Amino acid sequence: MISVAANQKTTKPLKTGQKRGISKYPGCKHKQFNFPLDNSRDNKYRYPMFEEIQHQLKQTKPFSSREEAVYLGIQIIADEQRARFNDLFKSKDLTGAQYNVLRILRGAGTAGISCREIGERMINRDSDITRMLDRLEARKLITRERQTDDRRVVLTFISKAGLGLLAELDRPVEDLHRSLLGHLNEKELDSLLKLLGKAKQKKS
Repeated sequence: MISVAANQKTTKPLKTGQKRGISKYPGCKHKQFNFPLDNSRDNKYRYPMFEEIQHQLKQTKPFSSREEAVYLGIQIIADEQRARFNDLFKSKDLTGAQYNVLRILRGAGTAGISCREIGERMINRDSDITRMLDRLEARKLITRERQTDDRRVVLTFISKAGLGLLAELDRPVEDLHRSLLGHLNEKELDSLLKLLGKAKQKKS
């Protein structure tokens, strides 16, 4: 007589992190298998940051890819932080682009810089650099000089008034940077910089 116990299949103990899976195939209903379940395909990027982005954009459908979610996250964060800085610059009757130009000119020093070079160094490219410089010159924040050795070249310099205005903004700008990103420690900031640098690299 065959023992019932001998005819039963023993179930191997699960390893740490494993779950018992249920087969969906006909004839195997309710049969258990000892392997870890892989639900990565069902996970539509349900991370707190992604859910926050979806909520902010009032988006009900999941993102099509992680790349899309990361791209939108970068855009949202950049826009929020840009708005905070624009409010700061507005208190000095400046736009973000004008502040950027003054910083570029301060960095150029007494050597000055051409309009083309200013455009190349700007964070956000402005299609009408000349008109922006006109406004800054009207406020006596910059000066422009046509070069005697080459009349085609006009160099732009920051004035004392421009330097004074930047000096007034230096501390508030530094404080705002800390306010927006100070909750990240040095290691996290270094990692973020490395990731941004890697993301900026173009694929060959």
